Amino acid sequence: MGGRVVGVDVARFVALAGMMAIHVLPAFEDGEVTFSQSIAGGRASALFAVLAGVSISLAQGGRVVDARRWDRVAAGLVIRAGLIGLLGLWLGELHTTIAVILVYYGLLFVVAAPFLLVQTRTLLYAAAVWVVLGPFLSHLIRPTLPSRSGSSPSFESLERPFRLLSELAFTGFYPVFVWLAYLLVGLAVGRLDLRSIRTAATLAGVGAGLVGAAIVVSDLLVAREGVRERLSRDLSGSLGGTTPTDTWWWLAVRSAHSGTPFDLIQTIGSALLVLGVCLVAGRLLPRPSAVVFGAGAMTLTLYTLHVMLRQEGAWDAETVDVYVGHVLLALAIGSVFGLLRWRGPLEWVVSRASRSVQPKVSV
Repeated sequence: MGGRVVGVDVARFVALAGMMAIHVLPAFEDGEVTFSQSIAGGRASALFAVLAGVSISLAQGGRVVDARRWDRVAAGLVIRAGLIGLLGLWLGELHTTIAVILVYYGLLFVVAAPFLLVQTRTLLYAAAVWVVLGPFLSHLIRPTLPSRSGSSPSFESLERPFRLLSELAFTGFYPVFVWLAYLLVGLAVGRLDLRSIRTAATLAGVGAGLVGAAIVVSDLLVAREGVRERLSRDLSGSLGGTTPTDTWWWLAVRSAHSGTPFDLIQTIGSALLVLGVCLVAGRLLPRPSAVVFGAGAMTLTLYTLHVMLRQEGAWDAETVDVYVGHVLLALAIGSVFGLLRWRGPLEWVVSRASRSVQPKVSV
């Protein structure tokens, strides 16, 4: 597969399958959170965000970008972001119940540009600080902003640009201001030797430790006397991207899509754990993994197809059979493209456009 790190593609497929599970399978049954929601809720999208940072670093050879060519690299990222954002706006026009991530994802690419000049250790320090500072500042800022629209960003959203920007950055389902932590971690991880089993094992071990620590500390804080009574919503399901701002105790919860320090820590941990395991699989069985999980090399195309199929009246039932069908379709298409060593069509368009202004880098 050329210079591709196959394990990263495997991890992308895991993220895609997790997003499909959230979109297709019910979140609650008999008043209880379903297994799929408890496993993939908040974690699949966080894995996508971390992998975005990894991919950006890999595209630059896993190195800090030289300041002399940064402007062309940044221009390429902006072009990529624009195309992904436009695609996301179009998907937002479709009649689905999906909170489409692509416009937020595009903004993450723009935000990534200045951090390409930052050293790896500094990125990790910044991520550690932002895990705490980002949610704290968001909690202060959000009450001053307009409420979000309640739907995915679409072309109609462009009529109210300030509201759209505040939604993308602060109040939406995937708020980029807080999600900067995922990007910073991904950029740093993409600079590591991802073909090394030792690196993979380290990522998995650190990830597991972060997940455990976040769960234990958050649960201890929330269990304190009187804390749950101050929290005005059920903590078992997704909080839709942000918490209420009526009490600072919200920053102690770890609910899916809450954007709190503990949510960020546990989802960063789960992303590192999954990536570590997938890197091992890709290292031990590179060619079979590249073919079987070829879908991971074309997630933009397959995510778009998945959203289109979830339109009202199409393949939109919320059943296990439909979920399995979506996953198998993605695997089948990805395997064919993997065997033929083809790029996904949307990946080809975006890459061709962005690379037209970027200097060539050997990976």
